[in-house]
Amino acid sequence: VRVEESGGGLVKTGDSLTLSCKVSGEPFSALRIAWFRQPPGKERSFVATITWVGGYTYEADSVTGRFTISRDTTKKLVYLQMDRLEPEDTADYYCAAANSFVLVTSASRYDSWGQGTQVTVSS
Repeated sequence: VRVEESGGGLVKTGDSLTLSCKVSGEPFSALRIAWFRQPPGKERSFVATITWVGGYTYEADSVTGRFTISRDTTKKLVYLQMDRLEPEDTADYYCAAANSFVLVTSASRYDSWGQGTQVTVSS
């Protein structure tokens, strides 16, 4: 499968923003979609993940309670709802796909990546 992100932009502290990840191709039973982010000058880090089958989710501690991952299998979309955004959330956000029903949070386990979408949170 291929993935492509959209929905980034410039927002203010406390605002909400929803990113979308379009999945192209035929989703398979062990498909897992994740969001990663890379702040300027820093390494890419895991944000959240969801299984295509069953919709089982897991979020990083740093975003738990503020970010929610979900999917619409009919539209082949995965969403990242981001609430109460902070300047520290400023980053390029990437959608990625893995062939693993088992939880994986390492970027090296994901073999299909989008180009990224930029999120900037002003103070």
